[in-house]
Amino acid sequence: MKVMRGTVISLAMFLLSAPLLWGQDLSKYREFSLGMSSADLSKLIGAKSADIKVVHQHPALIEELAWWPRLVGNPPRAEAVRQVLFSFCDGKLYRIYVNYDNTATEGMTTDDMARAISASYGTPSARDIKLSISTGAYGSTERVLERWEDPQYSINLLRPSFSSTFALVLLAKQLNAEAEAASTAGSKLEQQGAAQTATDRKKTEADNLEASRVKNVKVFHP
Repeated sequence: MKVMRGTVISLAMFLLSAPLLWGQDLSKYREFSLGMSSADLSKLIGAKSADIKVVHQHPALIEELAWWPRLVGNPPRAEAVRQVLFSFCDGKLYRIYVNYDNTATEGMTTDDMARAISASYGTPSARDIKLSISTGAYGSTERVLERWEDPQYSINLLRPSFSSTFALVLLAKQLNAEAEAASTAGSKLEQQGAAQTATDRKKTEADNLEASRVKNVKVFHP
């Protein structure tokens, strides 16, 4: 009987604690959700289709959209976020890269940032690991200061090597893996295409030069 009572109490405690363990939604940043379409996100921030930059077209369409939040309130209050870079794979949002403003985070430590972020996403699950990130035509490997994750999503606190402030990177794991693979393949295809274009150009130049030589040989008089 005591064993049964203990089991029931343990189960009740587990069920009560479940919302605390899994209640945080790691797919969201403010009003944005990983997996949403580029069209829906563009409507939220008032972006135009021309604002979206194509990074790779094959084997998957990889696009990026930069956004600078506006000051809000009356009087306007400073926005902690300097810039957000949204990345899409075949029209779906797979990464949110948040760059914080230097002034807003001046003097703050990693622990300060982690505490602020944990208010939304719970307790971090890992720290001091590496994360490979490609933006546009560039890529880098950055040290993750703190990470929040579940089987589908991860949120990573960084201090990027090219910046003096903090950044937060949210990833849809499956979509991100597909996008990274597509970006690698796309870069190779573009390099191959560039090499073929250079070869074709050299051949065209050589053919034109030979045609000019033949023509000039016939009419040249010293």
